[in-house]
Amino acid sequence: MLDIQIRNGSVIDGTGNPRRQTHVGIKDGRIVSLDSHEVEAAQVIDASGKVVSPGFVDIHTHFDAQAFWDPTLSPSPLHGVTSVIGGNCGFTIAPLGLSADSKKASDGEYLMRMLSRVEGMPLEPLREGVPWDWTTYGEFLDRMEGTLSINAGFMVGHSAIRRIVMGEDSVKREATPEELEAQKALLRDGIEAGGLGFSSSWARTHNDADGAMVPSRYANRDELVALAEVCRDFEGTSLELIPCIGPFEDWALDLMADMSAAAGRQLNWNVMLVNHGNHDDCVEKLRAGDVAKTKGGKVIALTVPVNLGVRLCFASGFGLDALPDWEKYMFGTKETKMELLSDPEGRRHLDELSQQPSPLRGMADWPSKVIYDTVAPENEQYQGRRVSEIAEEEGKTPWDALCDIAVADELQTSFGTPAARESAEDWKARIDVIRDSRAVIGASDAGAHLDFLASFNYATYLLGRGVREAGALGLEEAIQLMTDEQAQLYGLRERGRLEVGWHADVIVFDEDTVDSEEIRMKYDVPGGSGRLFAKANGMEHVICNGQEIVRHGEFTDARPGSVLRAGKHTYTPDIS
Repeated sequence: MLDIQIRNGSVIDGTGNPRRQTHVGIKDGRIVSLDSHEVEAAQVIDASGKVVSPGFVDIHTHFDAQAFWDPTLSPSPLHGVTSVIGGNCGFTIAPLGLSADSKKASDGEYLMRMLSRVEGMPLEPLREGVPWDWTTYGEFLDRMEGTLSINAGFMVGHSAIRRIVMGEDSVKREATPEELEAQKALLRDGIEAGGLGFSSSWARTHNDADGAMVPSRYANRDELVALAEVCRDFEGTSLELIPCIGPFEDWALDLMADMSAAAGRQLNWNVMLVNHGNHDDCVEKLRAGDVAKTKGGKVIALTVPVNLGVRLCFASGFGLDALPDWEKYMFGTKETKMELLSDPEGRRHLDELSQQPSPLRGMADWPSKVIYDTVAPENEQYQGRRVSEIAEEEGKTPWDALCDIAVADELQTSFGTPAARESAEDWKARIDVIRDSRAVIGASDAGAHLDFLASFNYATYLLGRGVREAGALGLEEAIQLMTDEQAQLYGLRERGRLEVGWHADVIVFDEDTVDSEEIRMKYDVPGGSGRLFAKANGMEHVICNGQEIVRHGEFTDARPGSVLRAGKHTYTPDIS
């Protein structure tokens, strides 16, 4: 008897082949049949009129911390994601060093403050929701075994291992040869325990909570290439890097190519947002793949297939801290920020600072901002309204109107600039890049930027807006571009397709209604913080390793996810 039989669905197997009507049989976590025979099963799912496909594979997340306070890894599975890769950008929460008395892990305080600064994770859930009771990378992975709703693998982060080896000097100077060897040893230990490879960042926007560059930014290119080369000795490993923000100079192309060639592994870089206006610039960046090929490497661009609308909040201050001279204020306590924003002179000073010439001047265009989420009952009337309209109605300046709303909400107000709807030309440009062999869909950043950005819903968004509404690509192709392509890039064993004998990571959805629901704040983070959240329309069943984890938009109690480990769950893809 089968555990589950999904009957009468329109099966899209992830290979790009045309759909076909058949049944999907599941037993002991595997797909055991793809035929038209009805057999006895403990659970029967009627998929008449629905699509059955592989679960989506999201290769750029930051679920490292959330896995401990929310092992469902929500909301990603609600949108059909069944496998994720974390530990990106060099920002991992393992390994940890030992304190002087060797009785407890150290470095956790630095890493959580760094994550709060660079990835927009509030300190409360990092302190209250993460145990920080491991030292080795293997112990970190072991703590997640048997707890997760979906499959999750994690890279070994450069900033974490550099901090352990060099301490405070990790944010002051280059490593000595001895320190580099110590980093390589830690990286080896992490990969031997199951880490999926090496990640790092040279992005100029990545600074720690003390205002210094994150540790990885103090590394020279030789250090990056030497650490990348460690991956060559381990099966099923990968590289991930943010070389810079903005156009690529030749040094960035050469660095990524040399890292990939040294490792004999593919390297993906983050991130590319494509529209009609920047299409030519994005195509130029894809040249990184050509340079890598000439050196025997493979470099892939991560692209996120949604338009992003930034959401701001004074409570976290993330994003706002990048305005000229705002950092020291946004890193203050809630009490000091409440006092500052309640004081007319304090408001005036902040606004004057924000209006200085800077690349982020548009972030301080207060009249154009829209109020998204509020907390105080008296503020409910403002939801969805533009600040300029509110200010005119109440006889205030836009800045004062915004501050009054935020203070009444004790700074929890979510506001920002709505993302523009894609035009037909935008979709054409985006799909042109996504189809390129030098690019791959990814970069959701799920688990990070909790109240700042929301692209965790990229899969249902693409199916609803790009496939159904815009007709920019067919459903079979869209499924392949979010399942098999990622699984093959990372060498995930027997995942990414619906094939007999493969892991049963399967979703059932209604192609006529699938889409993301409206993004709103949800206040379920440890410590009372809010996060951007949205369920999905039309995503009816999500199955991971043969167990149903989502039924009609709600999580079940099943937690069958595997902690994906290099070699055991991954193989080394051909990069030629």
